[in-house]
Amino acid sequence: MRLNGVRYLYAVHRVNRTLAAALLLLSVPSMATAQSVGVAIPPERAAARAWFQDAKFGMFVHWGVYSLLGQGEWVMQNRSIPVDKYEWLASTFNPVKFNAHDWVALAKSAGVRYITITSRHHDGFSMFATHATRYNIVDWTPFHRDPLKELADECHAQGIKLFFYYSQLDWHNPDYWPRGGTGHATGRPESGDWNRYIDFMNAQLTELLTNYGPIGGIWFDGMWDKPDADWQLSRTYALIHRLQPAALIVPNHHKAPLPGEDVQTFEQDLPGANTAGFNTREIGALPLETSMTMNESWGFNITDAKFKSTRDLIGYLVRAAGANTNLLLNIGPRPDGTIQPEAVERLRAIGEWLGTYGTSIYGTRGGPVPPHGWGVTTQRGDTVFVHVLNSPDRVWLLYALAALHFSFTAVFEPARTWNEISLSTFLSP
Repeated sequence: MRLNGVRYLYAVHRVNRTLAAALLLLSVPSMATAQSVGVAIPPERAAARAWFQDAKFGMFVHWGVYSLLGQGEWVMQNRSIPVDKYEWLASTFNPVKFNAHDWVALAKSAGVRYITITSRHHDGFSMFATHATRYNIVDWTPFHRDPLKELADECHAQGIKLFFYYSQLDWHNPDYWPRGGTGHATGRPESGDWNRYIDFMNAQLTELLTNYGPIGGIWFDGMWDKPDADWQLSRTYALIHRLQPAALIVPNHHKAPLPGEDVQTFEQDLPGANTAGFNTREIGALPLETSMTMNESWGFNITDAKFKSTRDLIGYLVRAAGANTNLLLNIGPRPDGTIQPEAVERLRAIGEWLGTYGTSIYGTRGGPVPPHGWGVTTQRGDTVFVHVLNSPDRVWLLYALAALHFSFTAVFEPARTWNEISLSTFLSP
């Protein structure tokens, strides 16, 4: 349909026989621009940041020794498990059903553009081959394989970028001293060498950045445990960018961006919202990301059946895109290496939706209309996508959208517009 030379296309998507999103494509002069990347950076990182902003959808994977107990990734802290007992638990970890090809194929079918996986979580156990400590999946367990190497090879083969989550917090290493806000019941000696701990971290990061081919970047977590410590970030960040100039640094420290960082990430929140209570409300000039659980747990939790609906997950992906933000959606694989069927079902459903409506998500930026309760807009070039997610009064919403659009273009006669548009086509029940 064309009205006064402007092309309209309509699409309605249903999930479980309910309206999940309606997209109104309006060919208008470009209103949104790519977010500024701030100070001058090398071209490899600038290109990587732009790619990241275009990617829009990633899969987070929390998987490790903690999966054995099925109580989430904080079980060592929450159950006050001492180091010697946890080390024994780690010696039994044997995920014989892990299949890197199947994991990456699932991510690809979901429309995911990148995977971020825990290489080492707060429990201090390394899920990769490392010479910095024997406390790793190859040397400590009967599995004797490096799942991150297998995953990296599959990601390269299937065209998915791989990021490594790395915890700066460590409940196992005695050199993580003085203690921060957590990890006081692990039975470690009350002494340690902080500089030696930083050296240990940088040695492991060097391995991750040299033994797994090109990676998307390093996703840091845990600095909030000791926010006032001397983390020597400039040294670590320089190491990362020297070893892989295009690798992005994504720090989950709940602060405004610091020098050397490439992405500002938010945990369980859209940027600036802080419903979780620990995210900063300050939004910098870097590409944005929000990480979110699929149920209420990051690591495998056998009693957590509170999975978000597919409709809600798609809605969150859309709202993230409307806020110029990537969604990093988490799964917590089981200790045998398989992925919960509830997660598989939802990922495939999201992929099906993106197969139809992905053009309104991938490669877009936040649109000219700020996010509202009814939905959001996204934009690519001179095309604006209006995502209608929630409208108690559909007719009022259409007139409101029209009024907003007219304020941008001032070319329509509203009476003619509504005479020629079929409301039942746009928002059918």
